[in-house]
Parts: sequence; C-alpha cells; structure tokens
Amino acid sequence: MTQAHILVVDDDTRLRHLLHKYLSENGFQVAEASLPDEADELLTLFQFDVIIMDVMMPHKNGQDFTKELRERGITTPIFMLTAMGDIDNRITGLEAGADDYLSKPFEPRELILRLKNLLKRQASEQEETDIYFGSCIYQTKAGILLKDGQPISLTTAEQALLKIFVSRPREIVSREELGHLIDTDNLRTVDVQITRLRKKIEDDIKIPLCIQTVRGQGYTLITK
Repeated sequence: MTQAHILVVDDDTRLRHLLHKYLSENGFQVAEASLPDEADELLTLFQFDVIIMDVMMPHKNGQDFTKELRERGITTPIFMLTAMGDIDNRITGLEAGADDYLSKPFEPRELILRLKNLLKRQASEQEETDIYFGSCIYQTKAGILLKDGQPISLTTAEQALLKIFVSRPREIVSREELGHLIDTDNLRTVDVQITRLRKKIEDDIKIPLCIQTVRGQGYTLITK
C-alpha cells in the first residue's frame, strides 16, 4: 500500500522533528516546512495527502495560509494544530478551510487516529468525485481541474466542455451536440474551444491522448 505523504508546517523546530519521527514510525512519508513560504515551494514540487498546519507562525499564521491555499484552489486536507483551544479559534480555522483541528498539547495516538480517519474520508470522497485522465484530475464536486497537482484556470466555455466530457467518459459526443450544449451553432467554434482545452490538459498537443477525435463522429474523453 502506498504511504500517505504528509506535509508538516510548523515554526517550532523541536515539535516539527518530533512529528516527523512519530509519523514516520507509523507508516507515513513526511516532509517539513518551518514557514508558509517554504511550504509553498514544497507544494509546487510534490502532491501531499494531508497538510498538518500550525496556527501560530511569524509573518503569516496558519489560518491565513489555509484560507490563501483554498482561494488558490488547493484542496489538500488540512489538519490544524494550535495552542489556542477555545471554540472561537477552532471555528476560525474551520471557516478558513481546515478539515480537522487538534489543540496542543495532544496525545500522539489521537493525532494518528484522526489522520487515518481523515485520509479514509478523503479517499471515499475522491472515489465519488474525481475523474482521472492523462496527468489531470477533475474534481467534479468542486469544479476544479488539476494538472500535475496544480490548479488550471479554465474559461467558461472550457469549463462547460470539460463538464460534458467528464459526465460522459469514453462516450463519443458529436460536434453538433457539443455545440448545442455550449450554446453555439458554429461547429468551427466547437473545434477552436476543444483545441484551447487540449492545450491546457494534454502533455503533447500534437498527440492528444485525453480528448481524442473520432473521425466523422465527434470527440471522446479517455479516462483512467
């Protein structure tokens, strides 16, 4: 079974190292960041399954960083740790986009248990909502396209086309039907929008492997 990849973001070096050691001993793959800027760099390089986020950090606190990540379309589950255990701070963290919350000091076994429950819940939600094709994931529930783990901006027309394809994977959809569904009678417009969408999702636009042309019939999305 693949190890879950955890990013620990905490300016407390001692606690960060202890978490790294304990999580590793319990079967997790762990990366560390002491500040949000350092975490940002790691998020551009790796796909994480959970981010463990300290609230009280210099320059930018964990709640603000969580809100920023959510606004950028990053949906990785975030588990917040804080020395401030009052209800107002927990609510603020959850409103910012955190998925779970644990007050310091905490029992390490409880952290492991809640992490595992969070991962199970995330896996269940992904099975229901994520569509995989090429190096992309389309999160149907959130309407977010990720390529190599990074969110991709789509125009309204591109989003409409992609929603059609992910709702009918591996089904051939005619140009005429696509035109009708995106409210255009111009089949050339359909082709142009398909080309633009391909540029955002294909690894090689000259050899499209995701949105394929079926000669004389239309287009089809090849999912995994």
